[in-house]
Amino acid sequence: MTTAGDIMHRGAQWIPANETLDRAAQLMRDLGVGALPISDQNERLCGILTDRDIVIGCVAMGRDPSKVTAGDMAQGTPRWIDANADITEVLREMKEHQIRRLPVIENKRLVGMISEADLAQHLSEKQIGQWAESVYARTAAPTTH
Repeated sequence: MTTAGDIMHRGAQWIPANETLDRAAQLMRDLGVGALPISDQNERLCGILTDRDIVIGCVAMGRDPSKVTAGDMAQGTPRWIDANADITEVLREMKEHQIRRLPVIENKRLVGMISEADLAQHLSEKQIGQWAESVYARTAAPTTH
């Protein structure tokens, strides 16, 4: 059985909800990622911040990224998966919620992230095609998470 822990990329890092978007962008650059899980003061997941969120939700709106926080951008109920979850559960969660990045939690701690690239490395072409069709085809305005 392939699990979320088997396919995730390790080294995911939280961005505190009170951190500004300019700092979040710098952290994304330094880590080479396009998304960061947002944590509250107790390191509980409260959202995911993407590079697109910063551009569309802040910069394009004329807002100052040095004054807007990651927590200001957190919307909806954050989705995550347990590290021991089977790959079919990972795919179901991503399909049902039309998300492209999924934090992986183990013992209430962030241990990794699963992205489209991780799926592409571990799934067959048929599985990737079915996943992409379900995530991209059903949404008029794609979610960036």
